[in-house]
Amino acid sequence: MTKESSLTRVQDYWLGRFQAMASPCEILMDIDDGRLARRLLDIARVEASRVERKFSRYREDSAVQRINRSAGRPLEVDEETAALLDYAAQCHDLSAGRFDVTSGVLRRVWQFDGSDRVPTPEAVAAILPLVGWHRITWERPAITLPPGMQIDLGGIGKEYAVDRCARLITEESGASVLVNFGGDLYVNAPRRNGRGWFVGVEDPASRLPLGDSGSSRHRLELQHGGVATSGDTRRFLLKDGVRYSHILDPTTGWPVQGAPRSVTVAASTCTEAGLLATFAMLRGAEAESFLEGEGVQYWCVR
Repeated sequence: MTKESSLTRVQDYWLGRFQAMASPCEILMDIDDGRLARRLLDIARVEASRVERKFSRYREDSAVQRINRSAGRPLEVDEETAALLDYAAQCHDLSAGRFDVTSGVLRRVWQFDGSDRVPTPEAVAAILPLVGWHRITWERPAITLPPGMQIDLGGIGKEYAVDRCARLITEESGASVLVNFGGDLYVNAPRRNGRGWFVGVEDPASRLPLGDSGSSRHRLELQHGGVATSGDTRRFLLKDGVRYSHILDPTTGWPVQGAPRSVTVAASTCTEAGLLATFAMLRGAEAESFLEGEGVQYWCVR
């Protein structure tokens, strides 16, 4: 294997690892053929890197940054980017404006590094005019951002990458695989023994590294579908005994009040699970009632 990835035999399956999207990535493959395992791992690694390069806000050559530099001029985008923008618009509508891919500019005043540096109300109010999907003109295939505004697809990008990698692997092989990017994951089929993969739900109170088996609060057996978590375990501010979550309400510019420490959701895809987990966090104190209404399996930790 290359220095960018590793492949290990673990009992009756292969475990592949690499780094992407600032997360540890794992591919668990219920197969015996080592050469096939290497091929499936490479498929996932290449696709994850492609999605990251294309949609990362940190890369100057990404599709997202080209949009953000458009300075009020209409910019035509390709089909894949258009599909994600359609999805962002749908999420904005379904969440009554709570899920907003333009809210990333709030990072200019909010730095969730565990410190006590809470911005002033004046600083937050000054940047709010740059937040709001309704200010954008999106008419496929052209998007127009008012000067100073930005989009950030990070809220859906990792889950999208998980589903994309799982789909490509499944097209290559019918084997049961678990694709796990930093705790957001998808299982395509039951294992050969008829069982599922066992998945841990992280305990936000744990001090162990993400992915350590001791950091799990719950354990579930997943035969098919996605799991995703949203929470403030590692991104928050703490001042005068008050914890400020990184989950921001784009209509106010301030952290959502009464939100759980974390929400984990199981759904048909990783993208859907991530969307519902984020929606629930944005509902604050109403997170559990929202998820009950959606009829999905979930875990909330307060």
